[in-house]
Amino acid sequence: MRPFPLSLIGLAAAPAVVVLGAAASGAAQAPPPFRLAWPVACELGTTCEIQHYVDHDPSPAAKDYTCGSRTYDAHDGTDIRLPDMAAQRRGAAVLAAADGRVLRTRDGVADVSVKIVGREAVDAIGCGNAVVLTHADGFQTGYCHMAKGSVAVKPGDLVKAGQPIGRVGLSGLTEFPHLHFQVSQGGKTVDPFAYGAATGSCNGGASLWRQTPAYRARAVANAGFADAPPTPDAVENGEIRAPAAGAGTLIAYVRAIGLKAGDVQEMVLRAPDGSVLAQNKAAPLLRDQDLRLMFIGKRKPAQGWPAGRYRASYTVAGADGRVVLSREVAVVM
Repeated sequence: MRPFPLSLIGLAAAPAVVVLGAAASGAAQAPPPFRLAWPVACELGTTCEIQHYVDHDPSPAAKDYTCGSRTYDAHDGTDIRLPDMAAQRRGAAVLAAADGRVLRTRDGVADVSVKIVGREAVDAIGCGNAVVLTHADGFQTGYCHMAKGSVAVKPGDLVKAGQPIGRVGLSGLTEFPHLHFQVSQGGKTVDPFAYGAATGSCNGGASLWRQTPAYRARAVANAGFADAPPTPDAVENGEIRAPAAGAGTLIAYVRAIGLKAGDVQEMVLRAPDGSVLAQNKAAPLLRDQDLRLMFIGKRKPAQGWPAGRYRASYTVAGADGRVVLSREVAVVM
């Protein structure tokens, strides 16, 4: 998906050149007196995750500010995703990241995946429902893909950092519920994790965050139990049914973000007495994966499910065999 220039959020989208907010060479600049609060009312790593960072590679390839792969070509913002549409329907407030004035807004765009309506239907309004704030020192912040009818400010309003300005949605050119958070200075894209980073550097520049979220090369977006084999769409739509005591199948699932080529996923499902009910060790991944679903399960035994706590563990080992991601979930039957 192409970037969304802040100057055009309130107009028809158009191609834009993404330029990082840094000199092309030389030492990193000292950060300005501008700090950002987290722009979503969520707990990173628990109720939300970063799906994509800003792309720092000027070529058709892509790399994030650590030179990792958690981005895509020309991506000009930070994508803060909710686990699924069930979480979106419960509501997650979008918050002003800094004191400022509302420059422009848009509302009225439906919350629907681009996979359903087609790219042509939303290409001209790719940012969806949105707010642009202007700040001191030439900074602007943009908030894209908000929920229809949720925009709570209007042009000219003064806002304070942390003030709710809308809710996370699924509007515009997107397939999953998230806030595309964008920062610019003087019309040039700024990565809030790496202000002033020299082009081609890794872990350069300075953070603009008041509290900088730790970078995680891999993360878990969803994990739990289901009563039937889940599909990616069912997980994204929040349509997973938890198993009841008499369920015909017990399924454990995990959806992971940012897996790398060579990663090996493994899941183990255990009964209340600790015995192994099911186990699956997948083949090494052939390529990087933006989002990957894995599940294992067991059919109900003839005598029914023994009462108790069922546990499933998920691990990812990197190409060197070291465990780089893990999660455990449980359900009482």
